[in-house]
Amino acid sequence: MNQANRRILLNCLKLYDLVFLSAAYGLATLLALDARSVVSFTKFFSLRIRLSNCLIFAGMLLAWHTILSLCGLYKARRLSSRLEEMIAEWKATTLATVLLLLVAVWFSIRMVTPPFLALFWGISSVGTVSSRWALRSLLGRVRRGGHNLRYILIIGTNRRAVEFARRISTTPELGYRNLGFVDVEWPGIENFRNSGLRIVSDRGGLPEFLRNNVVDEVAIYMPLRSHYEDAARVAALCEQHGITVRFDSDIFGLKATQTWDEEIEHEQAVLTGVGRHDDSSLIIKRLLDIVGSLALLGVLAPLLALVALLIKLTSKGPVFFRQERVGLNKRRFQIYKFRTMVPDAQQRLAQLEKFNEVSGPVFKIKNDPRITPIGIWLRRASIDELPQLLNVLKGDMSLVGPRPLPVRDYQGFSEDWQRRRFCVRPGITCLWQVQGRSSVGFEQWMKLDMQYLDEWSLWLDLKIMARTIPAVLKGSGAA
Repeated sequence: MNQANRRILLNCLKLYDLVFLSAAYGLATLLALDARSVVSFTKFFSLRIRLSNCLIFAGMLLAWHTILSLCGLYKARRLSSRLEEMIAEWKATTLATVLLLLVAVWFSIRMVTPPFLALFWGISSVGTVSSRWALRSLLGRVRRGGHNLRYILIIGTNRRAVEFARRISTTPELGYRNLGFVDVEWPGIENFRNSGLRIVSDRGGLPEFLRNNVVDEVAIYMPLRSHYEDAARVAALCEQHGITVRFDSDIFGLKATQTWDEEIEHEQAVLTGVGRHDDSSLIIKRLLDIVGSLALLGVLAPLLALVALLIKLTSKGPVFFRQERVGLNKRRFQIYKFRTMVPDAQQRLAQLEKFNEVSGPVFKIKNDPRITPIGIWLRRASIDELPQLLNVLKGDMSLVGPRPLPVRDYQGFSEDWQRRRFCVRPGITCLWQVQGRSSVGFEQWMKLDMQYLDEWSLWLDLKIMARTIPAVLKGSGAA
């Protein structure tokens, strides 16, 4: 598909999405109306359309379009699996629903009720996923029929080049036709030839091949560390011909990193890092943090006030304990907790170091003499952690993430791999909390944090939050 046709298709898709989301909003409104609703069915059609309402809805449409773009719904997805595409679509509709909830709360839109939101999410999700599935199926059928193909030439004959070639050859619906391979003689070339794959040119003959053949893309799979100059010449040659260059982003062979692209002031860069996930997931996670912390602070306000009063009445000192902790990428911040110890607890820590009952740099003892009588109960029920909802609201922490450690504990780390836990925002709860807390050794604690980073998803966060409640009620590992 040429660029002009692709732009037309994308613009039609964008227009369809906005029209469909508007229709989903209207349909959800009609289905949510019944005899018990705050707005009757008859009144709904007699409502006057106000300019302010039109402006709010126009703003939502613009925001929805931005969300769909951020979630990658308008990017080329030839090499993406259907599951990856569906996940992106679900994230987009979920984020659009969360935005609708926030707008409804902010502008007091009574029509937006929980049943309405559920209907809107269901309708928009089914419609978005089914429309993309239909479009993908149609394009796949067209490509299998020999139309809308992209001719690709692969530079290199190593294992990664062969794996890439096999991937596109076994999925003809992607619409790629492999022209062959380009490489020089090297020790593994005979094994490559025996595999039945075809070398169409050596690197010296590449310019001539590009002049005389239809080539839409060139995929560079040479080892860039030892063939950087050759790869640079190939890229420059493709630039002269106006040919798209594709290259393997895993240049350094890193195991735990993710790769993404980013543009700053018209300069494109490939980034690699750990703990970084697609922008749409991070946006949803942050929105869940804001909505969740606000809701919990509202619901728990009477309990928080009662605990504050009990602390003030039963021991001298402030209600809250503040301490400097290490957060995202080693940023320092002040954490808030209900005070459970005597006011001079920090000064007495040095005297108790010899009684430490856990391995590693952290300090824990079961019968800590510094804990106040009410502090024992607050710790056992994890109520002392509730003021950290303010940290979540401020953005220092998340509802779910590795626990923020005191500066003293961080300075006691002996291995750098343990410090990878600081590449995400710390949280109130994580795998460590739901698997035993203080009863888990330091080494296992760090491994659980690494497991969280490697397996992170919004679904994992929801599961951890659900498991936190019974873990807190049992009081397992609390200290």
